[in-house]
Amino acid sequence: MTAYIIRRFFHLIPTFLGATFLAFLIIQLAPGDFVTRLELDPSFNHAQIENLRRIYGLDQPFTVQYAKWLSGFLKGYLGVSLSYQTGVWEVLKPRMLNSMVLVVLSIIFIYSFSIPIGIYSALRQYSWGDRFWTTVAFIGMAIPNFFFALLMLYFALYLKDKFGHEIFPIGGMRSLYIAGMDFSAAPKWRQWLDILWHAVLPVIVAGTAGTAGLTRVMRTQMLENKMQDYVRTARAKGLAERVVVYKHILRNAIIPIVASIGFLLPDLFGGAGFVEVVMGWPGLTPMLLEALFSIDVYIIMGSISVTIVLLMIGNLLSDLLLAWVDPRIRYS
Repeated sequence: MTAYIIRRFFHLIPTFLGATFLAFLIIQLAPGDFVTRLELDPSFNHAQIENLRRIYGLDQPFTVQYAKWLSGFLKGYLGVSLSYQTGVWEVLKPRMLNSMVLVVLSIIFIYSFSIPIGIYSALRQYSWGDRFWTTVAFIGMAIPNFFFALLMLYFALYLKDKFGHEIFPIGGMRSLYIAGMDFSAAPKWRQWLDILWHAVLPVIVAGTAGTAGLTRVMRTQMLENKMQDYVRTARAKGLAERVVVYKHILRNAIIPIVASIGFLLPDLFGGAGFVEVVMGWPGLTPMLLEALFSIDVYIIMGSISVTIVLLMIGNLLSDLLLAWVDPRIRYS
């Protein structure tokens, strides 16, 4: 297994290089650069603008800029943000942690609901419960995240008007004050409870589409495996139905669910991005949009590289989990 992980790591290197080089090239193909907007400012003359380009390294060929960025990345240095005038990692770290709160909670939400509902629907095929959850799943897959986020905001406003106080927060990640105290002065456990309270609606929005899709996959896989010969053999041996379902059917049906983990992390970051923008969650996506508008190349590359690394980690994790779930899979 160790040899396989090392081999996979070396296989991921050209993938990372190709993806980041292509992203850097596309950014460079966009007209203008970070200091182009200063050309319209009468307080800056041509010499000052060219001097800024030289300081930021924007006057060099994009291959040289990419090589310098890659060299810094390998040393754990992502460059300096042109907009914030500080290290990219210092800018990315708090935003990435904020996004990870949504992503981790959304993953827990997705698997906590999709697997049990999929099992229930498969074991009670064509019942009223199965029809209900099938309808809910289709609605969840059809409704866009940004529109669902707007509906949740309207729902939160409706509850506030009805009860006279906030049942669910209307946007943001935390309150300014907790029980009369400034947020930073409140105990850590109250800070986390406040963040979790603010995350309820965003997590529901970010996790609904994934839950709906995986529910349908889980139901289909359960129904397909339920008809296999090994299931009939297990029942013929007199095994309890609970053992047949959860030890034999479920173990094989859950393999595609485990395989989807590799794509779930980056997909959630993309899906949570709409939620962050609409619901005012201070995550990676709002910062990335600001960086795109200002052509802050190092913030953009930092965000892209984080997403690529997450995709690679997710794919490796899904392969390892597949070997754990399915004893027929062996990596040597």
